[in-house]
Amino acid sequence: MGAGIAQAAALAGYQVILRDLQMHLIKDGLNTIDRTLDKLLDRGLISEEDKLNALNNLKGTTDLSELKDVDLVIEAVVENMSVKKQIFAELDSMCGEKTILASNTSSLSISEIAATTGRTDRVLGMHFFNPVHHYSLVEIIKGLETSEATIEKARDFCNRIGKQSVLVKRESPGYIVNRILFSFINEAIFVYADGGAEKEAIDTAIKLGLGMELGPLEQADKIGLDHIYRSIIGFNDEFRDSKYRPHPLLSTMIRAGHLGVSSGKGFYVYECPSQTR
Repeated sequence: MGAGIAQAAALAGYQVILRDLQMHLIKDGLNTIDRTLDKLLDRGLISEEDKLNALNNLKGTTDLSELKDVDLVIEAVVENMSVKKQIFAELDSMCGEKTILASNTSSLSISEIAATTGRTDRVLGMHFFNPVHHYSLVEIIKGLETSEATIEKARDFCNRIGKQSVLVKRESPGYIVNRILFSFINEAIFVYADGGAEKEAIDTAIKLGLGMELGPLEQADKIGLDHIYRSIIGFNDEFRDSKYRPHPLLSTMIRAGHLGVSSGKGFYVYECPSQTR
């Protein structure tokens, strides 16, 4: 995700610093960007000049202090509140007053992250979708004290990198897309687990009936059953509403190591990340 966001900004002409803990991780990210740009070039979506300019706009570092003078930081680390709080506290202590701090979190509280800083008006969520070059959407999430000026600057950045932003006016777990999508997937799991239909029938019905590219159980395997389970539990904890109760089959599958594409088995069995049988 970090590489994808960096690529989008670099293609739009921004000077981008790609920061990670170790140089080999940075090199992996830059290599990923190079390969993705080649694919876009082969498809005629960018020119050779676009690719060279984007690569020239990228710089890698392991030194967090090199971010002290930037206008915008977009954090894209693991979905762990403690890790994010630590990073935002460090960024707040070293970044200039003008710097906006954004998190690419897909579900965590922006207000809680912002509370670790002294700039709660300049902290917000910017949730990109993976792969970044494929999806045009960015969810902008307003924390309790995020200023309108910060929101407008984030919207302008999204426009400049060719993304369509939507505003989540009040944070809640899952924001817009994942809150709706994961509830949809959970209901499909209930239909399957309760014997209402076979998994293939459920996915076929949704694809043909609603015009979706993937059925809900196929989508679940792609996202990762463990990630979906954690998110639904988060919804349940926050809203205290039984509609966010995960079906026991989901936790059973996770305990068995059936996580979806990433583990080779979920609702379907996978020979490789893009192939089912």
